[in-house]
Amino acid sequence: MPKQIQQLGRRWYVLHTYSGYEENVSHSLKQRIESMGMHDKIFNILIPTEKKIKIKNGKRKVVTEKIFPGYVLVEMDVTDDSWYVVRNTPNVTGFIGSGTMPIPISEEEVKAIQKRMGVEEPKFVIDVTVDSPVKIVDGPFKNFEGKVAEINEERGKVKVLVSMFGRETPVELDFLQIKKI
Repeated sequence: MPKQIQQLGRRWYVLHTYSGYEENVSHSLKQRIESMGMHDKIFNILIPTEKKIKIKNGKRKVVTEKIFPGYVLVEMDVTDDSWYVVRNTPNVTGFIGSGTMPIPISEEEVKAIQKRMGVEEPKFVIDVTVDSPVKIVDGPFKNFEGKVAEINEERGKVKVLVSMFGRETPVELDFLQIKKI
């Protein structure tokens, strides 16, 4: 137990957990808050995640990934008993701070993380232009090279002219299937 816990009121703190156990920690902590009557001291638990676009088997998928694997944010009023409840939750390895003293993160950092989490549609950056030489990195034309003929930013698609059987053939691809040469 830390000597002299600073009374800072309701603030956000960062918990270090075993990687892959973030949801487990969140669930356990919610149960402990309930069973130990800590609603007035531990307010919110947040696992920062964001949506990313991935290509799997030629299909575009939106996946949710943790922004900080192994970390969980907790909004709480740190007192001796709330510190003890959080610190002794299974799979929690400690607070981010100096020694055993948890140090809160700034309101700006929390807002920035929440803003990053709140982005509904993941944005993609198409870094090629018409006539750019590209290499196809996924799909049936993998390892073919060609040049960009058309770009459709709204759909995230590009038309690439690929040389096949002695002539250029237009192939529509997802922008994640190509790489600038």
